[in-house]
Amino acid sequence: MFASKRLGKELQKLHEKLPPGITLIQADDLKEWLMDIQVVDSNPIYQNEVYRLKFMFSPDYPIQAPEVVFVADETHPIPWHPHVYSNGIICLDLLDRQGWSPVHNVESVCVSLQSMLTSNTKKERPPGDENFVKHNKQRPRDINFVFHDNQV
Repeated sequence: MFASKRLGKELQKLHEKLPPGITLIQADDLKEWLMDIQVVDSNPIYQNEVYRLKFMFSPDYPIQAPEVVFVADETHPIPWHPHVYSNGIICLDLLDRQGWSPVHNVESVCVSLQSMLTSNTKKERPPGDENFVKHNKQRPRDINFVFHDNQV
């Protein structure tokens, strides 16, 4: 009940105004939304690229973080970043159980990911990307990442 009330308010706000480079694509229900983000500065790694995010909400949102992944299709690649796996899973403390706070919302997650991409200088995947993608069977929210790199 609380999740639907909170998501309804967030959706209304997203329809009214969004920061530059963030677009609401689909929010047909209160379980799964699609958002597009674009790096709005001149970072050459992400120039002219638009990335699609899928948000999946549990009934415990906003107490529990949404599950957020990049999704690829013919016009939206997975961004190259040392904290983004090639299957779209994002290693970001904000999306982790310990890093999440109910004060965050869809917009703040999009802005954080936009900022993460903007500040990146390395066109690379996380160490062990191929092995992780091949063998990981956990949902993104159940993965216990070790957060040790605040430089990218």
